[in-house]
Amino acid sequence: MKESAIEAQLVRRIRAAGGLCWKWVSPGCTGVPDRIVILPGGRTIYVELKTETGRLSEIQKHVHTELRKRGADVRTLYGLDQVKAFVEEVAG
Repeated sequence: MKESAIEAQLVRRIRAAGGLCWKWVSPGCTGVPDRIVILPGGRTIYVELKTETGRLSEIQKHVHTELRKRGADVRTLYGLDQVKAFVEEVAG
C-alpha cells in the first residue's frame, strides 16, 4: 500500500473519532512528521507515516528526537495495521 493511501486512512479514522489530523508542512525545516493529530481533550501527537518497508531518514530521526526532548509524543507508523492500532489506542 502506498504511503498516501495509509495517510488517507489515518485522516479518515481520526476524523471519525472526533479528532483533527492536519498535514504538517514547515517551510525551511525538513524532517518534520507528516501529520499533527489533535484529539478531543487536547492531546496532540505528531505522526510520521511509512509503508511497511519504509525507513526514517537521518533528518527525520533528528527532528523526532528534538521533539521528544521537549516532551512531544512522536509516533512512526508502518503500514495500515499500525494506523488501525494507533487509532484504537488513542481514540478507541
